[in-house]
Amino acid sequence: MAQWPDSRFINLVGISVPIIQAPMLGAGADVMIGVAKAGGLGSLACATLSHDAIREEVAAFRAATDQPFNLNFFCHQAPAYDEAHIQRWKALFKDYYAELGADFDAPTPVSVRAPFDEATCALVEELRPAVVSFHFALPAPELMARVKATGAKILSSATTVEEAQWLERHGCDAIVAMGNEAGGHRAMFLTTEWTSQIGTFALVPQIADAVSVPVIAAGGIADARGIAAAFALGASAVQIGTAYLFCPQAKISRPHHRALREASSSDTALTNLFTGRPARGILNRVMREIGPINPQAPAFPLAGGVLLPLKAKSEPAGSGDFINLWAGQAFPLSPGRTAELSSFELTRKLIDDYQTRSAGQ
Repeated sequence: MAQWPDSRFINLVGISVPIIQAPMLGAGADVMIGVAKAGGLGSLACATLSHDAIREEVAAFRAATDQPFNLNFFCHQAPAYDEAHIQRWKALFKDYYAELGADFDAPTPVSVRAPFDEATCALVEELRPAVVSFHFALPAPELMARVKATGAKILSSATTVEEAQWLERHGCDAIVAMGNEAGGHRAMFLTTEWTSQIGTFALVPQIADAVSVPVIAAGGIADARGIAAAFALGASAVQIGTAYLFCPQAKISRPHHRALREASSSDTALTNLFTGRPARGILNRVMREIGPINPQAPAFPLAGGVLLPLKAKSEPAGSGDFINLWAGQAFPLSPGRTAELSSFELTRKLIDDYQTRSAGQ
């Protein structure tokens, strides 16, 4: 087994390999199990799941392995619903409704991303995961105290040094340094200025210098070279996301899978069209024609509701024109893009390749 440059994170959470599979839609227990059996930390994205669905995923994981796992939750403030704003936003998509035969005058669906609350905290107390991670800051202090009382280690993501310092002051046990290369939603919470977001390999050493807790590098990491670079810059672990979406256990749509296979790294962009918050995904028709960032988008997560009828019409036909195709900039580097690898095999290959590189230096 490799001697890791910094073993604080693996010792903190009780794993043997400093790789976290990022919490992502499409990566459920089947993906997590392989990562855990390879020595890493599997993560479940819970914000769009019902409590019963979370219980089912956890039960499936625990039936396969006794290794630690991570439950991830969003900590945004649910916005007030503004019907007039929604209708102005919806008007931008009217021609698409007509093209696809969707009923423009029907009530607009609500796009749901549940924030961490009292009921969710009770679920954590029931399930008692080894790790609980948060996106968009942290829950209220009383809820944080209850999560900590379960014995769970607390992670959250920072996109700036200031956010990392805030997270450490408010009780995080480790901090995910989320560079601008990362796929999915930006974790930004002390700023709304998406144009000044920092790249991973500028962000990691600055956060490592600014906090005393372990730092996890995220964004732009899909192979052993990225892992080695992250460790050299002060990371205790790496969080790898999009690379795991190539695994056969990942449950992503056909258009998303095709886009990951065919697009290039220059085809990703930050967009707020699908939820109202900036998130990185592969460019598609609606991003190109409406513009990836549109100032008229309602607050997170309400922007996505108007796209749901368009998704329902187009996705079953194999079109990715109106769905989010979340991906980080390094996805073409994943070993799984050219060879079908299970989540276990991918994790082991990443580690074996890293060990080979380290032995040759």
